[in-house]
Amino acid sequence: MKLPSIISFLVTLHAINRSWAFQHIIRPSSRNKNNVLMNVASKETKEAVEHVPYSALRGDGMSGGGGRAMPNASEEESELRRPKVGAEMPKGRPSWFKVPAPSQAKDSRYSEVKESLRNLDLHTVCEEAQCPNIGECWNGGTGTIMLLGDTCTRGCMFCAVNTDAKPPPPDPFEPFKTADAVTKWGVDYIVLTSVDRDDIPDGGAQHFAHTVELLKQKKPELLVECLVSDFQGMLSSVETLALSGLDVYAHNVETVERLQRFVRDHRAGYAQSLSTLEHAKKVKPSLYTKTSIMLGLGETDEEVIQTMKDLRAFDVDVVTFGQYLRPTEQHLAVVEYVRPEKFDMFRQLGEEMGFKYVASGPLVRSSYKAGEFFMEHMIKSERKASS
Repeated sequence: MKLPSIISFLVTLHAINRSWAFQHIIRPSSRNKNNVLMNVASKETKEAVEHVPYSALRGDGMSGGGGRAMPNASEEESELRRPKVGAEMPKGRPSWFKVPAPSQAKDSRYSEVKESLRNLDLHTVCEEAQCPNIGECWNGGTGTIMLLGDTCTRGCMFCAVNTDAKPPPPDPFEPFKTADAVTKWGVDYIVLTSVDRDDIPDGGAQHFAHTVELLKQKKPELLVECLVSDFQGMLSSVETLALSGLDVYAHNVETVERLQRFVRDHRAGYAQSLSTLEHAKKVKPSLYTKTSIMLGLGETDEEVIQTMKDLRAFDVDVVTFGQYLRPTEQHLAVVEYVRPEKFDMFRQLGEEMGFKYVASGPLVRSSYKAGEFFMEHMIKSERKASS
């Protein structure tokens, strides 16, 4: 290769590496929270992203979250497993994947919850994310309401929720409808979640806060858990919600650090997620913080344990573990069906590490009826003891 060609190649390579560095979290180590550095993407980079077709941003998971090109993996990393779209799935589904079928009786709690949601034009993550526990939870009279519409601005490769770069604006009456529906259900613990809304200046934090305030006005003793996005790392939004009166601040890291770029949208990140959980606890120390991790995506036991240590370093109170299940063939394939014994091992380790509650099992999800009952009892007992 001639000298001018070599120089041209090196200049191009430098430009590519510089662009990549501005689009990703740069952080020497997640082990020390003082070293966590957030995304420093320039204004020009963000404006350029907005003009990229959404299908291109989503990608296929082969080259990393959002379809962005990733640096070459190290020799050590290349020997580890990771999920891919279209990869071969494990043979057959294990016998331990059995859940109660939804009751179709007109007078059942399942039908009552479903009808209530339809009449008030509300969405639930139970339906949108195709949760396997919908029958058990709705038959028990509880569900997880999804605020800010049913369309997400991100394209994580594990999630079945509708995606669009510019979804319809939120329903301004949704907080009132939600408060009415929850009051009619007669539940003592409710989970509110949402799609990611990067198109809204505060990520939808004030919409959430308004909903929580209305719920508490109607039923002060109601315990409210909010499972929210990372708000693009905007700590002001985290603070808005943390001080709204909710009881549990939940945000999912989803997977171990190494697999973040293959599983989550490029706008999400391990350090960014940890920073939001840390700040929620910082602005309101009495707040319970919670996260969830999917297993079966190629993670190692050591990586899961390190993730648990990182979470405890940020004083996260609750962690849940569940099996990743591919919603469609256009999503990441399952790498492994994790045996129940492994889930039990992580539960025991989590309890030894000091988590206040660990829910771990193949069909456990971040918002789950059985977990809500335990959370309700734990919160009420601890508050009674401290009063």
